Amino acid sequence: MMQAKRTVSADYVIVGGGITAAMVAQKLSDLKPSASIIVVEAGSPLFDADNRFNYRQRSLDYGENQWPGDFVADQAPDGMISRTMAVGGSALHWGGVCNRFSEEDTRLKSLYGLAADWPLEWKDLEAFYCEAEQRIGVSGEPSPLKEDWRSQPYPMPAMTPTFNLKQLKTWAEKSGIPFWTTPQAKNTVEGYGGRSKCHRCNTCEICPTGARYSPDWTFKQLIADKKRRVELHSNTLVRKLVLDDRSTRVVAAQAVNETGAGQEVEYRAKTFVIASGYVWSAHLLLNSAEARFPNGLANKTDQVGRYINGHLAFQTQIDLDVKIFPGMNEQHSLISRQFFRCAADKPYVRHDLRVWESASGREPRLRDAAGKLLLGDDLLNEWRTRTRRGSARVRGYFTVEPDRESRITLDPSRKNRHGDPMPVVRHKIDAASESRMAATRTHFETVFAQLAKANDGRMGGISALNYQDHPAGGCRMGADPNTSVVDSYGRTHDHENLFVVGSPTLPTGGCTNGTLTFVAIALRSVQRIASA
Repeated sequence: MMQAKRTVSADYVIVGGGITAAMVAQKLSDLKPSASIIVVEAGSPLFDADNRFNYRQRSLDYGENQWPGDFVADQAPDGMISRTMAVGGSALHWGGVCNRFSEEDTRLKSLYGLAADWPLEWKDLEAFYCEAEQRIGVSGEPSPLKEDWRSQPYPMPAMTPTFNLKQLKTWAEKSGIPFWTTPQAKNTVEGYGGRSKCHRCNTCEICPTGARYSPDWTFKQLIADKKRRVELHSNTLVRKLVLDDRSTRVVAAQAVNETGAGQEVEYRAKTFVIASGYVWSAHLLLNSAEARFPNGLANKTDQVGRYINGHLAFQTQIDLDVKIFPGMNEQHSLISRQFFRCAADKPYVRHDLRVWESASGREPRLRDAAGKLLLGDDLLNEWRTRTRRGSARVRGYFTVEPDRESRITLDPSRKNRHGDPMPVVRHKIDAASESRMAATRTHFETVFAQLAKANDGRMGGISALNYQDHPAGGCRMGADPNTSVVDSYGRTHDHENLFVVGSPTLPTGGCTNGTLTFVAIALRSVQRIASA
């Protein structure tokens, strides 16, 4: 039997418990220490650090999920999406790569006639990149390209490259393309943010030392700090937002606490912040439809759920005349941003370029190419022969722009236990992106061949990513309510006290990892949220 409904009030209610929610809660409580802030997360708090070594080991031994219980069973969309729903969100198990976008990403329409410009200035956003790097704790080396200027240095020096990465850098730069190490949300200074220094355990998705940033750590710090008024309500699914009868202000969030028999909870606040990622943010707005907003809140112009985006990739393996010893910190990579810019008189293609060490084809095996059984010295000699040369994995994320029909919708035939329709997620790139796909592949073939040729390398086949990585959008920002859901600070055009922050607000998905950009955009939003 469900318990009687409970009403909870606060100055701010944040819906979602991932990395953007953590950063918003932290900064908001910095700016307004007397304000009451409640973070509501549908998933569980996986604060069981004592078991983390065991989870890590079972993952290594048996391939098990490193984060048991990191999902809500019937909150499952139709489409490609991470199922992670827990305190910390997808950043519980991210690799920690903290690349920035570039100014070109914010000016696609002006520079190339593509998609839409972002409604902000790069110089403004750059300052929030610096803040995001400080709050997360990023170690990195600056790009050698003048276009990648920074107003502040990285908070920590870059991770020291392994022997393998040094060898790969020497090889890769023979191609004439500059490379350097990727910035990482991993401590190279003991105690930064209260966390350990990286010990290169090579299981970054479940860092056993706490060196890699994870949002659950921020939440634990916020809750433990009695000078702050931050509460975390986990296992609580927000199902609907409710408007005031006489205005368009949001007055409540209706939720259910799913522990035990379940209890309905109504959250009341002056300001509501949706930080639920690109799918669940749009899903909540669509599910909050009422008589005055029959298509969902913040959706007078039918923009909620549209223009979901990300980036695609081509990748290959290159066998090269370099001796490496795979196995230590394999997730750390080299990056080049040389192709972030595209001259106006050249066919449009923009991408990053990453290089990792690889053990592909270098594992010991019991049979040779002809099928002959290998044992003892025969096995070792065959293995030594195959490892005289090294292998590199090379990949480039490239820009594609979203079609208006790239969207999140509701499926009334698929509902959770509470009767809420589940989302349908369908990515669709626009016609311009489709038209240049063949030329983009040809460009990558040329770049990969250039790398291989640099050191007597042999390039393998090229494969394409079949989904859009680091997805975003669905509540995109813009100055025109007819083509966007929120303004540049995430305030919805239709409701003055309702904000959407982080990944959902991006108009386009860039050509490199998006997490740092999601956080920077969210931190910029807090400036306006704090004064709402």
